[in-house]
Amino acid sequence: VQLQAFGGGLVQAGDSLRLSCAASGRTFKPYAVGWFRQAPGKEREFVATINYSGGVTYYPDSVKGRFTISRDNAKNTVYLQMNSLKPEDTAVYYCAASSVGATMSTSSYDYWGQGTLVTVSS
Repeated sequence: VQLQAFGGGLVQAGDSLRLSCAASGRTFKPYAVGWFRQAPGKEREFVATINYSGGVTYYPDSVKGRFTISRDNAKNTVYLQMNSLKPEDTAVYYCAASSVGATMSTSSYDYWGQGTLVTVSS
């Protein structure tokens, strides 16, 4: 599965942004998909995950209530709607696919996209 994340950009604090993760080469449907982010000088951290059907999602407390992950299997695309963005959300955002299930662990993800940069100014 080849993944491509896009939709990043420069926004102001309080704004919204929607990221997309498009899959090619193989159907997305059997895979859970996660979003992770990595800020300069920091480790990659979990942002959101969704199971193969879209019925199960998990978020860390840092984004819960502000970010929403969803998927459209017919379009082979997963979305991350980010609202009320904060400067601390600034990072490169990566999407990844897991055959294990919707987990928070980076090691459970088999395929990774190239990342899209989100910059939130104060």
